[in-house]
Amino acid sequence: MDVLIVGAGSMGTWFGDAVDARVSFADLDRDAATAAANAVGGDVAALEAETTYDVVCLAVPMTHVTDAIADQAERAERAIVDVSGVMEPAIAAMARHAPDLERVSLHPLFAPERAPGSIAVVRDRSGPVTDELLAGLEARGNALLETTAAEHDEAMESVQSAAHAAVLSFALAAESVPSGFETPIYRGLRRLAEQVTGGTPRVYADIQATFDGADAVADAAAEIAAADADELESLYREAAAGWQEHRAEGREDDTGGDTE
Repeated sequence: MDVLIVGAGSMGTWFGDAVDARVSFADLDRDAATAAANAVGGDVAALEAETTYDVVCLAVPMTHVTDAIADQAERAERAIVDVSGVMEPAIAAMARHAPDLERVSLHPLFAPERAPGSIAVVRDRSGPVTDELLAGLEARGNALLETTAAEHDEAMESVQSAAHAAVLSFALAAESVPSGFETPIYRGLRRLAEQVTGGTPRVYADIQATFDGADAVADAAAEIAAADADELESLYREAAAGWQEHRAEGREDDTGGDTE
Protein backbone atom coordinates (compact mmCIF):
# COMPACT_ATOMS: atom_id res chain seq x y z
CA MET A 1 0.00 0.00 0.00
CA ASP A 2 1.33 3.45 -0.88
CA VAL A 3 0.17 6.52 1.04
CA LEU A 4 0.51 10.19 0.21
CA ILE A 5 0.55 12.36 3.33
CA VAL A 6 -0.28 15.97 2.60
CA GLY A 7 1.18 17.98 5.44
CA ALA A 8 4.60 17.24 6.92
CA GLY A 9 4.13 18.63 10.41
CA SER A 10 4.26 16.62 13.62
CA MET A 11 0.93 14.87 13.05
CA GLY A 12 1.70 13.97 9.43
CA THR A 13 5.07 12.62 10.51
CA TRP A 14 3.41 10.61 13.28
CA PHE A 15 0.95 9.07 10.79
CA GLY A 16 3.73 8.21 8.37
CA ASP A 17 5.61 6.42 11.13
CA ALA A 18 2.52 4.71 12.55
CA VAL A 19 1.19 3.06 9.38
CA ASP A 20 2.65 0.00 7.70
CA ALA A 21 2.90 1.39 4.17
CA ARG A 22 5.14 3.13 1.68
CA VAL A 23 4.69 6.80 2.50
CA SER A 24 5.40 10.01 0.63
CA PHE A 25 5.11 13.53 2.00
CA ALA A 26 3.93 16.64 0.18
CA ASP A 27 4.01 20.06 1.80
CA LEU A 28 4.18 23.73 0.85
CA ASP A 29 7.48 23.67 2.72
CA ARG A 30 9.57 21.16 0.78
CA ASP A 31 12.23 21.18 3.49
CA ALA A 32 9.56 20.05 5.98
CA ALA A 33 8.52 17.27 3.60
CA THR A 34 12.14 16.17 3.29
CA ALA A 35 12.59 16.16 7.08
CA ALA A 36 9.44 14.09 7.58
CA ALA A 37 10.45 11.64 4.86
CA ASN A 38 13.92 11.25 6.39
CA ALA A 39 12.41 10.71 9.83
CA VAL A 40 10.23 7.76 8.78
CA GLY A 41 12.05 6.39 5.75
CA GLY A 42 9.61 7.80 3.21
CA ASP A 43 9.79 9.83 0.02
CA VAL A 44 9.07 13.42 -0.97
CA ALA A 45 6.25 14.11 -3.43
CA ALA A 46 5.16 17.20 -5.30
CA LEU A 47 2.21 19.03 -3.79
CA GLU A 48 0.70 19.61 -7.23
CA ALA A 49 1.03 16.56 -9.44
CA GLU A 50 -1.03 13.90 -11.17
CA THR A 51 0.66 10.96 -9.42
CA THR A 52 -1.90 8.83 -7.61
CA TYR A 53 -1.69 6.69 -4.47
CA ASP A 54 -3.75 3.99 -2.82
CA VAL A 55 -4.45 6.36 0.07
CA VAL A 56 -4.26 10.11 0.51
CA CYS A 57 -4.06 11.37 4.08
CA LEU A 58 -4.67 15.05 4.84
CA ALA A 59 -2.55 16.12 7.82
CA VAL A 60 -3.10 19.85 7.48
CA PRO A 61 -4.41 22.45 9.96
CA MET A 62 -8.12 22.07 10.61
CA THR A 63 -8.90 25.47 9.13
CA HIS A 64 -7.47 24.28 5.77
CA VAL A 65 -8.62 20.67 5.61
CA THR A 66 -11.66 21.15 3.37
CA ASP A 67 -9.62 23.02 0.75
CA ALA A 68 -6.88 20.41 0.93
CA ILE A 69 -9.38 17.61 0.40
CA ALA A 70 -10.80 19.38 -2.65
CA ASP A 71 -7.29 19.85 -4.07
CA GLN A 72 -5.94 16.36 -3.36
CA ALA A 73 -8.90 13.95 -3.56
CA GLU A 74 -8.26 13.05 -7.20
CA ARG A 75 -4.87 11.65 -6.24
CA ALA A 76 -6.48 8.92 -4.11
CA GLU A 77 -7.27 5.63 -5.85
CA ARG A 78 -8.84 3.64 -3.01
CA ALA A 79 -9.18 5.68 0.19
CA ILE A 80 -8.93 9.16 1.65
CA VAL A 81 -8.40 9.92 5.33
CA ASP A 82 -7.59 12.93 7.47
CA VAL A 83 -5.97 13.63 10.84
CA SER A 84 -6.87 17.32 11.02
CA GLY A 85 -8.83 17.22 14.28
CA VAL A 86 -12.20 18.48 13.02
CA MET A 87 -14.54 15.85 11.61
CA GLU A 88 -17.86 17.18 10.33
CA PRO A 89 -16.35 19.51 7.67
CA ALA A 90 -13.71 16.93 6.75
CA ILE A 91 -16.20 14.09 6.33
CA ALA A 92 -18.53 16.31 4.28
CA ALA A 93 -15.67 17.38 1.99
CA MET A 94 -14.47 13.81 1.50
CA ALA A 95 -17.97 12.63 0.64
CA ARG A 96 -18.31 15.46 -1.85
CA HIS A 97 -14.94 15.08 -3.57
CA ALA A 98 -14.35 11.32 -3.17
CA PRO A 99 -17.82 9.73 -3.15
CA ASP A 100 -16.64 6.34 -4.44
CA LEU A 101 -13.65 5.93 -2.12
CA GLU A 102 -13.25 4.62 1.40
CA ARG A 103 -13.38 7.57 3.80
CA VAL A 104 -12.19 7.77 7.40
CA SER A 105 -11.53 10.70 9.71
CA LEU A 106 -9.06 10.25 12.56
CA HIS A 107 -8.20 12.44 15.53
CA PRO A 108 -5.29 11.25 17.70
CA LEU A 109 -6.19 12.52 21.17
CA PHE A 110 -2.56 12.97 22.15
CA ALA A 111 0.53 14.87 21.12
CA PRO A 112 2.63 12.79 18.69
CA GLU A 113 5.50 12.53 21.17
CA ARG A 114 3.10 10.84 23.63
CA ALA A 115 2.01 8.10 21.24
CA PRO A 116 0.45 5.60 21.45
CA GLY A 117 -2.90 6.75 22.80
CA SER A 118 -6.60 7.03 22.02
CA ILE A 119 -7.62 7.84 18.44
CA ALA A 120 -11.14 9.04 17.67
CA VAL A 121 -12.33 7.30 14.48
CA VAL A 122 -15.23 8.01 12.13
CA ARG A 123 -15.64 5.38 9.41
CA ASP A 124 -17.78 7.25 6.91
CA ARG A 125 -17.23 4.61 4.20
CA SER A 126 -15.04 1.80 5.42
CA GLY A 127 -13.45 -1.01 3.45
CA PRO A 128 -10.40 -3.27 3.27
CA VAL A 129 -7.84 -0.47 2.84
CA THR A 130 -8.94 1.67 5.76
CA ASP A 131 -9.58 -1.45 7.86
CA GLU A 132 -5.94 -2.43 7.28
CA LEU A 133 -4.73 1.05 8.21
CA LEU A 134 -6.76 1.08 11.41
CA ALA A 135 -5.67 -2.42 12.34
CA GLY A 136 -2.08 -1.28 11.96
CA LEU A 137 -2.65 1.70 14.23
CA GLU A 138 -4.26 -0.57 16.80
CA ALA A 139 -1.37 -3.01 16.58
CA ARG A 140 0.96 -0.13 17.49
CA GLY A 141 -0.78 0.14 20.85
CA ASN A 142 -3.37 2.80 20.00
CA ALA A 143 -6.95 2.47 21.25
CA LEU A 144 -9.57 3.22 18.59
CA LEU A 145 -12.52 5.25 19.85
CA GLU A 146 -15.37 4.75 17.37
CA THR A 147 -17.59 7.83 17.22
CA THR A 148 -19.59 10.07 14.91
CA ALA A 149 -18.43 13.33 13.42
CA ALA A 150 -21.09 15.29 15.29
CA GLU A 151 -20.32 13.64 18.63
CA HIS A 152 -16.60 14.27 18.19
CA ASP A 153 -16.91 17.92 17.23
CA GLU A 154 -19.33 18.62 20.07
CA ALA A 155 -16.93 16.98 22.54
CA MET A 156 -14.06 19.13 21.29
CA GLU A 157 -15.95 22.23 22.44
CA SER A 158 -15.19 21.11 26.01
CA VAL A 159 -12.11 18.94 25.54
CA GLN A 160 -10.19 21.53 23.56
CA SER A 161 -11.82 24.94 23.16
CA ALA A 162 -13.15 25.42 26.71
CA ALA A 163 -10.20 23.66 28.36
CA HIS A 164 -7.63 25.71 26.47
CA ALA A 165 -9.52 28.95 27.08
CA ALA A 166 -9.64 28.25 30.82
CA VAL A 167 -5.93 27.43 31.06
CA LEU A 168 -4.85 30.36 28.90
CA SER A 169 -7.07 32.68 30.93
CA PHE A 170 -5.34 31.52 34.11
CA ALA A 171 -1.94 31.94 32.45
CA LEU A 172 -2.81 35.54 31.51
CA ALA A 173 -4.48 36.47 34.80
CA ALA A 174 -2.19 34.82 37.35
CA GLU A 175 0.89 36.54 38.71
CA SER A 176 4.00 34.88 40.06
CA VAL A 177 3.98 34.29 43.81
CA PRO A 178 6.83 33.99 46.29
CA SER A 179 8.26 30.54 46.80
CA GLY A 180 6.32 28.54 49.33
CA PHE A 181 2.94 30.09 48.63
CA GLU A 182 1.87 27.57 45.97
CA THR A 183 -1.08 25.34 46.76
CA PRO A 184 -1.62 21.96 45.04
CA ILE A 185 -4.32 23.51 42.81
CA TYR A 186 -2.08 26.41 41.84
CA ARG A 187 0.80 24.07 41.06
CA GLY A 188 -1.49 21.93 38.92
CA LEU A 189 -2.73 24.94 36.98
CA ARG A 190 0.81 26.23 36.61
CA ARG A 191 1.90 22.93 35.06
CA LEU A 192 -1.04 23.07 32.65
CA ALA A 193 -0.23 26.68 31.76
CA GLU A 194 3.39 25.74 31.07
CA GLN A 195 2.26 22.83 28.89
CA VAL A 196 -0.20 24.91 26.87
CA THR A 197 2.07 27.93 26.43
CA GLY A 198 4.88 25.63 25.34
CA GLY A 199 2.87 24.54 22.30
CA THR A 200 2.29 26.09 18.88
CA PRO A 201 0.17 29.27 19.07
CA ARG A 202 -1.41 28.74 15.64
CA VAL A 203 -2.76 25.34 16.69
CA TYR A 204 -4.59 26.89 19.63
CA ALA A 205 -5.85 29.73 17.46
CA ASP A 206 -7.22 27.26 14.92
CA ILE A 207 -9.02 25.32 17.66
CA GLN A 208 -10.68 28.49 18.97
CA ALA A 209 -11.67 29.48 15.43
CA THR A 210 -13.19 26.03 14.78
CA PHE A 211 -14.95 25.05 18.01
CA ASP A 212 -17.21 26.96 20.39
CA GLY A 213 -16.42 26.81 24.09
CA ALA A 214 -14.42 29.88 25.04
CA ASP A 215 -17.53 32.04 25.39
CA ALA A 216 -18.97 29.63 27.94
CA VAL A 217 -15.76 29.88 29.98
CA ALA A 218 -15.87 33.68 29.81
CA ASP A 219 -19.53 33.74 30.86
CA ALA A 220 -18.82 31.42 33.80
CA ALA A 221 -15.85 33.51 34.94
CA ALA A 222 -17.93 36.69 34.74
CA GLU A 223 -20.71 35.03 36.75
CA ILE A 224 -18.22 33.98 39.43
CA ALA A 225 -16.65 37.44 39.57
CA ALA A 226 -20.05 39.10 40.03
CA ALA A 227 -21.44 36.60 42.56
CA ASP A 228 -21.90 37.37 46.24
CA ALA A 229 -21.06 34.74 48.86
CA ASP A 230 -24.40 32.94 48.70
CA GLU A 231 -24.43 32.94 44.89
CA LEU A 232 -20.88 31.64 44.81
CA GLU A 233 -21.81 28.77 47.12
CA SER A 234 -24.66 27.93 44.77
CA LEU A 235 -22.36 28.00 41.74
CA TYR A 236 -19.88 25.80 43.60
CA ARG A 237 -22.59 23.23 44.37
CA GLU A 238 -23.78 23.33 40.75
CA ALA A 239 -20.26 22.64 39.51
CA ALA A 240 -19.72 19.87 42.06
CA ALA A 241 -22.97 18.17 41.08
CA GLY A 242 -22.06 18.34 37.41
CA TRP A 243 -18.70 16.65 37.96
CA GLN A 244 -20.19 14.02 40.26
CA GLU A 245 -22.51 13.12 37.39
CA HIS A 246 -19.53 13.08 35.05
CA ARG A 247 -17.71 10.58 37.27
CA ALA A 248 -20.84 8.46 37.78
CA GLU A 249 -21.27 8.07 34.03
CA GLY A 250 -17.69 6.85 33.72
CA ARG A 251 -16.66 9.51 31.25
CA GLU A 252 -13.25 10.16 32.78
CA ASP A 253 -10.31 9.17 30.64
CA ASP A 254 -6.62 9.92 30.44
CA THR A 255 -5.49 9.98 26.84
CA GLY A 256 -1.92 10.81 27.77
CA GLY A 257 -1.87 14.40 26.62
CA ASP A 258 -3.32 16.97 24.35
CA THR A 259 -3.17 16.99 20.57
CA GLU A 260 -0.76 19.87 20.26
